[in-house]
Amino acid sequence: MKILVCDDDREIAAAVEVYLRSAGYEVVKAYDGLEALALLAGGGVHLVLMDIMMPRMDGVSAMLKIRAQDNIPIILLSAKSEDTDKILGLQMGADDYITKPFNPLELLARVKSQLRRYTELGGSAEQTGVYKTGGLTVDDARKAVEVDGEDVRLTPVQYKILLYLIQNKGRVFSINQIYEAVWNENAYNADNTVAVHIRNIREKIEINPKEPKYLKVVWGIGYKVEKL
Repeated sequence: MKILVCDDDREIAAAVEVYLRSAGYEVVKAYDGLEALALLAGGGVHLVLMDIMMPRMDGVSAMLKIRAQDNIPIILLSAKSEDTDKILGLQMGADDYITKPFNPLELLARVKSQLRRYTELGGSAEQTGVYKTGGLTVDDARKAVEVDGEDVRLTPVQYKILLYLIQNKGRVFSINQIYEAVWNENAYNADNTVAVHIRNIREKIEINPKEPKYLKVVWGIGYKVEKL
């Protein structure tokens, strides 16, 4: 499998490359977000290790561009250890977060974990058009939704919103992003429209809509389907 290592500190990038190659992975390197995006455009990368603080384009900005079109696992690397930085990175679409300096064995363990999850759950299962998180299943081939084995009836718009979010589970989308993706038009005064549909979806898929398990709000940012 091929891993993209992106870090403006060339010594760290080289060290990570050594660890990964010793474990049998193919490695390509970039030194800022723009270089990383260019390498990803060529295809064939299975996981990204991305530093946050970099010139030209930082890691979070690059990650957002990647997430707009790909669910490839992304592990952020940063010298910052504050919980707020970790939470923000995960909310914006990262799959994991490692604080520098890191133990090479921990790095390899996290890489293996994310690749296993991606290939077993995200890759093979979701290539069939079946998306799962916890007890929630969306089968896009049948246009069917189930919660704990029970069929759930959604309107076409509700289905499109849920499908969009579960296809990108764990990633937070703003109201405007959801509106533009589902309605295929620019978002004007989309707040109430999307919020009402989200509320109605929760009424159908959540045991307790006031304390949702699957469809969650990230205050001040948007909505996401939780990875479970």
